[in-house]
Amino acid sequence: MTTVIWSIPGAGPVTARRPAGPPLARPPRPPWSVSTACYAVFAGYAALVVLFSGPGQDRVWAVWAVTGYTAALLLSRRRGAGRAPALLASVTGAVAGPLIWLAWRAPPTPDVRVVGRSAALLLQHGTPYLAVGHLASPIAYDPYLPAMTVFGLPGAVDMEGVAGDPRIWLCLVTGLLLVLAFRVAGRPDAAAWGVFAVASPVLAFPLAVGVTDPPVLALICLTVALLGRARVRWPAPGLATEGPAGAWPVGPAALTLGVACAMKATAWPALPVIAAMLTVRDGLRTAASFAAVTAAAALGLSVLLAPAAVAHPAALVQNTVLFPLGLTQVKTPAASPLPGHLLATLGPAGRQAAIALLIAAGLAVAASLLIRPPADPPAAARRLALALTLLFTLSPATRFGYFSYPIGLLGWLAIVRAGLPGPVPRAGPPAAAGAAGPVSVPPGPLA
Repeated sequence: MTTVIWSIPGAGPVTARRPAGPPLARPPRPPWSVSTACYAVFAGYAALVVLFSGPGQDRVWAVWAVTGYTAALLLSRRRGAGRAPALLASVTGAVAGPLIWLAWRAPPTPDVRVVGRSAALLLQHGTPYLAVGHLASPIAYDPYLPAMTVFGLPGAVDMEGVAGDPRIWLCLVTGLLLVLAFRVAGRPDAAAWGVFAVASPVLAFPLAVGVTDPPVLALICLTVALLGRARVRWPAPGLATEGPAGAWPVGPAALTLGVACAMKATAWPALPVIAAMLTVRDGLRTAASFAAVTAAAALGLSVLLAPAAVAHPAALVQNTVLFPLGLTQVKTPAASPLPGHLLATLGPAGRQAAIALLIAAGLAVAASLLIRPPADPPAAARRLALALTLLFTLSPATRFGYFSYPIGLLGWLAIVRAGLPGPVPRAGPPAAAGAAGPVSVPPGPLA
């Protein structure tokens, strides 16, 4: 026994005894996990943006983000702390904080201005595009397809303040779509992974500055997830759908991709890649039906939202095809120093060479789909990531931000495949009474 003596004012010394024993052990510091390592990488990337970007909204995001990622890193290493505090710190520092700050204090970025103006034009004239004669500056062009204007409608109907900023709605829709995609793919911790994905620099950076790619990427991920559950051939009219338990028809995936294709042209390369995969897995008829429904959904949504744009295709082509390719007199500001753009800056011959290389890359991808098509949705996502990488690298008008598509697709696949259960063992003889087979415990969120 150990004697402990202390003094209470006015009462004199007090003596008490407690059992002798080893001191209480502090809980061990948690080991480095995948999420902890990711927070370290995220913080390093944000720090590089702070150091090497010029004054502007990129640096504002990076200052917020490096603080959030560093806090998340420290919280993930804290003894006895769960994963929720680190998630909250990362999404607050990398998304919510800079997004609200920039929407409140900074002028809107060109992307935000284009989406907001296009929504106002859509409400007034039935088309989000200015006529060819009014396209006198890069900001006058709208390179997006009609469904993208939905994110500008709150501001166009006089919703004031941050609530009318398209960035808020781009962020909310992207997060909900990613949670749904993880859920459909079989992750029980879908909400945690959805928050983690939105807080990563791949999505947090473009969402904070108003880039429109994240919801399109999220829709493509959801399409791949739906196809992973769809193991049934497209049913003929009047015939019941038959297939394994839990399988879904491919119709929802086709409609989802159709919505993405109605938003931005960067979603269209997914259609031939997925069609090639479905031809191998489910047959040519299923692939043709999927392609038809996707195209019909994209066209139908575009006509429904912007009937005047379809009635005047010249402005549509000028805005959404020629301008993104750098084939208009007013050049697009998408001019990152990648091979295709560097070639295009050498003059007419260089631009023709860049377009020729872009066409050759497209033909090479098409040949690979014919010779060795992807066999399942994950393989299709990897092939799409490769195709988009070639497209963005060789395009005459491009920017580094477009690589969020291939990086996001591969990251989403890695998260999903890490959480999938292993192969189901074959049924064996009944176990003896009292015997217990192996127990499979799914990994926790961000394990």
